[in-house]
Amino acid sequence: MDNVTAPSRAAERLNAICDAQPFITRYMVRNLLTGETVERGAGEETPSASTRKTSIMMAALKAVEEGRLDLDERIVYEQRLAEEVASGIFRYLTPGLVISLRDAITGMMVLSDNVCTKMVFERLELEEVDRYCKALGMSGTHHRFLIPPLALSPDHALGAVTTTTAADQVLLLQTILDAQTSPEAAARLGCSQDLCAYALKTLKSQVLRYGIHSRLPFETVIASKGGRGKRGRMDAGIVFRDGAPFFIIAAYTDQVPQAMPDGTPGYTIALETIGRLARAAWDEFQQ
Repeated sequence: MDNVTAPSRAAERLNAICDAQPFITRYMVRNLLTGETVERGAGEETPSASTRKTSIMMAALKAVEEGRLDLDERIVYEQRLAEEVASGIFRYLTPGLVISLRDAITGMMVLSDNVCTKMVFERLELEEVDRYCKALGMSGTHHRFLIPPLALSPDHALGAVTTTTAADQVLLLQTILDAQTSPEAAARLGCSQDLCAYALKTLKSQVLRYGIHSRLPFETVIASKGGRGKRGRMDAGIVFRDGAPFFIIAAYTDQVPQAMPDGTPGYTIALETIGRLARAAWDEFQQ
């Protein structure tokens, strides 16, 4: 075992976690201390679910930088915004509430609220967000819908939803992280470094503690965005240790059964798989 390099040991452990399940798991993990990368199907397109919202946030911040949007704009919560929405708290609240665009971005990211997502996305063009991703080099990411229809079947085609790749999400998160200290990275994102700092802070405010969060020490700082779709669960984030960036992980489960052979819901095991991948990276990259 001593003559096995750390990257291959990590790959063996992470792939064993994936091999233990009947569904597909695609991932990319980048050790930020060494630059080493471990991956599995990282370039293959997969449903993005709400991990797409990180790129929506960044496209909106680019529009703020260009003066086309204002984070202080007041937005009225209208009843129509709750139609075809299956996540977040706003759908249960009384229409007429007024929040800022800044707060809508926060709701979209930290609670994955799709009323807030509509508020943000309606101020952009779908093609604009898609072009933004392509310009960043996210060639496997395709924004196809404002909000995907609720009636999708679990075996829906890829073209029925927004798709991405684990590699694309790692690229986006790496660029956001780099932009904290690099004007060049901030310029690639089309945002000031202050707006990039706001983006990272918002990602760190995630309150849903499944997926990547679930098996790491409770106080671990993670800048992340998770998602749930009809075909699986997914999560992508930057994991910090001792106040410094430690690794980036993007993990996507696909073709997850509604129920496992023992009756456990498939999504439970999908999220557990993502948590185990994050824990394996945490353990292996410290060696």
